[in-house]
Amino acid sequence: MLHICLAPFGTMSNAWRTRDVKVSDISPFCITQFVVSDHEQVWINTTVSSWHNKFHVAMNEEKRVGHRTDYVKGTLLEDTLDNDPIRLFDEWLLAAEGTGMADHNAMALATTGSASISCRIVLLRSFDKRGFVFYTNYNSRKAMDVERDPRAALTFFWPSLERQVRIEGKCDRIDPSESDAYFASRPRPSQIGAWSSDQSRIVESRSALEDRYSRWEERFKDLDVPRPEHWGGIRVKPARIEFWHGRSDRMHDRIAYEHFADGTWRRMRLQP
Repeated sequence: MLHICLAPFGTMSNAWRTRDVKVSDISPFCITQFVVSDHEQVWINTTVSSWHNKFHVAMNEEKRVGHRTDYVKGTLLEDTLDNDPIRLFDEWLLAAEGTGMADHNAMALATTGSASISCRIVLLRSFDKRGFVFYTNYNSRKAMDVERDPRAALTFFWPSLERQVRIEGKCDRIDPSESDAYFASRPRPSQIGAWSSDQSRIVESRSALEDRYSRWEERFKDLDVPRPEHWGGIRVKPARIEFWHGRSDRMHDRIAYEHFADGTWRRMRLQP
């Protein structure tokens, strides 16, 4: 028997009362909210539970992750490399796509905010010699970050190929006509989502978010969905691109390219 506290569903009052309830076969990782009846919910006071004490001790111990991979799938040697890192990136991206991996165009985007550095995964949607483009709400945290500080970094990682690419540069919004063309190619539900979501803002619940979507869906019923002015593309113009290929014994291949004002690239090998 467990001595537990009960309160009615949906109440914010302090009308707690106690009851003895028999609960069997509870694991240390169970959710501590139980339904006792249609009108009551229960939280176990885990401070009296030996499970809590054991779990608390375990989570305060340092956890080591011992997995290691010996990288043996290829090399990155100067005599096989293009002098243009954009062409080399194109080759690597096509190779990643050819493996069938999910979201081969996913990249980590790091930006500098007013008080901290943040990182998230976004999708690469286009690239050329001008840079690498992703799309977002211009009122989102990432977009506001690059308004304050245009410096950004991208990282692609393709573990099945034992490759990664790191890109550093500065951000600019792309031309509105480019954003219009891409927005028109998006599925209609995604177009409506661009209107309904105040990206990075707090919302009270999932149902409130879905209600907002439904209202915008109704508003655009039988109409084409235009691109919101607050939504569009951002291009990271590269100043430095590094290609990394895993090698045995952690003696990885690292080739970096730095961009100069005259449009040329300088290539160099870095120590692993």
